[in-house]
Amino acid sequence: MGMVPGGSRAEGLDVRERIDQFLADTGLREGGAKVVPLTGDASDRRYFRVLLPPDPGPGRPEPRRGMRDRLSQVLAVYPGPIDLDALPFVAVARLLRAMPVPVPQILGHSNALGIIALEDLGDVTLQAHVGAASPAEHAALYREAVTLITTLQQRGGELASRAAVPYGVAFDVEKLLWELEFFTTHFLEAYRGAALGATGRAALSAEYAAIAAELAAEPRVLCHRDYHSRNLMLHYGRLYIIDFQDARMGPDTYDLASLLRDSYVDFSEQQVEELVAFFLARRGAAAVEDVDFRRRFDLMALQRNLKALGTFGFQTASRGNPVYIQYIPRTLSYVRANLGRYDRFARLRRLLAEHVEELS
Repeated sequence: MGMVPGGSRAEGLDVRERIDQFLADTGLREGGAKVVPLTGDASDRRYFRVLLPPDPGPGRPEPRRGMRDRLSQVLAVYPGPIDLDALPFVAVARLLRAMPVPVPQILGHSNALGIIALEDLGDVTLQAHVGAASPAEHAALYREAVTLITTLQQRGGELASRAAVPYGVAFDVEKLLWELEFFTTHFLEAYRGAALGATGRAALSAEYAAIAAELAAEPRVLCHRDYHSRNLMLHYGRLYIIDFQDARMGPDTYDLASLLRDSYVDFSEQQVEELVAFFLARRGAAAVEDVDFRRRFDLMALQRNLKALGTFGFQTASRGNPVYIQYIPRTLSYVRANLGRYDRFARLRRLLAEHVEELS
């Protein structure tokens, strides 16, 4: 739809007024559309489902072409006006569709109102489904999820272009260190009330620096950046990827560690071993690589889980959002297991255990 005449109409309007205007502009309001708010994520976007009747009804105009192909769609509502073509979400969506990797289709938008209409993938995340899935279904879905990672990495390399947004940003030392310090600030200090002092902080920072340097030196591939069970939707028996706008270059262990050390899902060690082996087989890795990859996988998982704890602490202590507290014990158990698996982490474990009894 592009810019709407009259400038930035998002200014001065609340979210529901902007949605009503969007529905009017696209002909959906006259078709009897109903709007239902959806549970948001940790971003500044808000989401709504638009439910459409099977037909517009007698005397009602047809919605704008392309907006009436489905009985429901999802509106992503940004804080203010947008420039669709400049949004990382749109650039990455185009890249992923070219692979092809299944992502929601963009059905329409209004730059002035700050709204994007998306294909409705339903409400069943991989996280929600695995609790009711049989062991065979669980295994098959996770093999599909791992296969999508190998596609992202292989096709991401083949389609690499300096002009594409994800290829211009990476998990470098600075970014990885920032995430670990985020854990110190928002989980240890703000959420757990740790009084570290200058000496304690410096000791932790030294451990973080070694982890970040090693991870930043690993082979870089295209990464989703937040690849876990909540960002994989099951739609007509197929997994779709969402929340991919922060895709960037990073370690080849990154997305797999995000998936298999997921704060929202329990995995047995046997399941992890089998899926790591499946990943290596999919990309044709030599047997000699297995041991080294598992070591690198565990290092990446440790960094990812510490960063996740920082996010949970931030949402709880700074945003007053307690929903993530329930995922802290599982994440801490992952951290404890990896700290105990390698002698190199003995000092880091002692430092953290002084403030987090679960890691002792």
